[in-house]
Amino acid sequence: MTHQVALPAFYNDLDASFAEAWNVVAAGVPDRNSPAHTPTVGTVDANGTPQLRIMILRAVSRDSRSLRFHTDARSDKITQLQHKAAASVLFYDPAAKAQIRLSGRAHIAAQGDVADIAWSGSTPFARRCYMAEAAPGTPIAQPSSGLPEWIEGKQPEEEQLADYRGNFAALMFQVDSIEWLYLANAGHRRAKWHWDQTQNLWLGNWLVP
Repeated sequence: MTHQVALPAFYNDLDASFAEAWNVVAAGVPDRNSPAHTPTVGTVDANGTPQLRIMILRAVSRDSRSLRFHTDARSDKITQLQHKAAASVLFYDPAAKAQIRLSGRAHIAAQGDVADIAWSGSTPFARRCYMAEAAPGTPIAQPSSGLPEWIEGKQPEEEQLADYRGNFAALMFQVDSIEWLYLANAGHRRAKWHWDQTQNLWLGNWLVP
């Protein structure tokens, strides 16, 4: 006898699949064990070469179509994201059997309320990496964390972190399109939605997986 696995309610429902895609993404903020906590973020450098890196998802807002990540204000991606450059974010959650590809625009918020709140809302230990003496990617003669010796292996105090706020920035990503792939033995399901600026709503359709 063949055992048939029950299919989820969103399997043949476009709107429910859209909601599930956002649910999978949003789960990455509070749950450090969720695969969505560490998606792959893609940008393009000045030579047109794609640049990929794993980043920690810090905040998600479905209403504003935005994701927030944290980064060093001295990193290469800062110049790559001037003028709201094209970017993408890739999620894969094996338990949810879902791959989600987000495309849109990203920019750096180094000053202002968004960056200030993001900085103060992070733990002292998380902010310690911004105490590095040189920019990320700087060549060095010997392996090193880049941190000053006096703070190696220690959690900094708030007063010790104050001088390093300028090295911190929030990377803000605004979603323009969502592509969803659900894997199932009964048959995969794939769909895509794009934000229609004129109508101020999401428009979607099914795709061949």
